[in-house]
Amino acid sequence: MKEYLGKFVEVIVDRPLGSKHPSHGFFYPINYGYIPGTISGDGEEIDAYIVGEFEPLEKFSGFVVAIIKREDDDEDKLVVCKDINKYNKLQIQALVEFQERFFIFFITIHDD
Repeated sequence: MKEYLGKFVEVIVDRPLGSKHPSHGFFYPINYGYIPGTISGDGEEIDAYIVGEFEPLEKFSGFVVAIIKREDDDEDKLVVCKDINKYNKLQIQALVEFQERFFIFFITIHDD
């Protein structure tokens, strides 16, 4: 996954800001989607959190600014933003906590 750090990607948003998770019931405080044409550890496309955007989106293009590595799951996540060094690890952790709190994870950011 490290090869994605700093790369420009397009995200298809399937869970826009304000939407509700279909089976777990929590709300998405940020846009969340996937990178088409990729494969993650779970056999599906790589999922991505979009940070720094404050309206529900359908798609988004930006830089991969971080990787979220889950120790207790097969599926790691990317974090995508328009600005490559806008958020630090603690800020990213706060933004993705709504979902990542259920996992043991660590964050690698672009400038590590």
